[in-house]
Amino acid sequence: MSAGEPGSVVRRMLLGSHLRRLREARGITREAAGYSIRASESKISRMELGRVSFKTRDVEDLLTLYGVNDEAERNALLSLAREANVAGWWHSYSDVLPSWFPTYVGLEGAASLIRVYEVQFVHGLLQTEAYARAVVERGMKGASPADIERRVALRLERQKYLLSTGGPEFHVVLDEAALRRPYGDREVMRGQLQHLIEISERPNVRLQIMPFGFGGHSGESGAFTILSFPESDLSDVIFLEQLTSALYLDKAEDVTQYEKAMKELQQDSPGPDESRDLLRGLLQLS
Repeated sequence: MSAGEPGSVVRRMLLGSHLRRLREARGITREAAGYSIRASESKISRMELGRVSFKTRDVEDLLTLYGVNDEAERNALLSLAREANVAGWWHSYSDVLPSWFPTYVGLEGAASLIRVYEVQFVHGLLQTEAYARAVVERGMKGASPADIERRVALRLERQKYLLSTGGPEFHVVLDEAALRRPYGDREVMRGQLQHLIEISERPNVRLQIMPFGFGGHSGESGAFTILSFPESDLSDVIFLEQLTSALYLDKAEDVTQYEKAMKELQQDSPGPDESRDLLRGLLQLS
């Protein structure tokens, strides 16, 4: 994966936040902005959050509405809009992806810090090929072998960013339940545990295990991901995957709550060295 490909998602977010600031500076409502480009208030909201692609004509009309008449400023923002519409590598997998997932893959590939709590299974960025296949087969009952293999291939492709030079910091807390719930046969699980031990030694990976013995903890609401970006203009994004959709939260109060929960999970879980020992213990038992 080339480093620039996920940039289209970040460019959409940057352009969207810039358009929001311009609109707010002029005291124009989202409804009025939507009317000016023959669109709804919710379309403006999605544009400002970087959730949709940008039509050049819409950006031109909004810039005019917001009083941006300087040619250099207009051209810079229109150029950003064109770059934001470049399709990422993951779009070739759109036939086996839920409609909401490409946005996440783009954000994941653009993040400089990814913080995760996972409870159901080992996180996708840490899965072995055999374990990933077992998870996908379980989740896509009735799917063709070809579709299953494409979904597995996508998962392995995502992992290349984590393992690349200049890859993101990846801080993950895995609930012990994720390690004890079998996907695949005994050899698959043994291979997955061994892989976790090895990948946890990487300098950009901080892997902690939340043991059953701790009892209740701050991850009680379920799995979540916090994505942080190198661009200072962009707020952190919370990703919550659901059965048929996903939520992306970036309001400051939401982000603060999830960051607090993550901090507590990290504080309450054994550190990386002790967590590796827990993994070795589970490997011996398997």
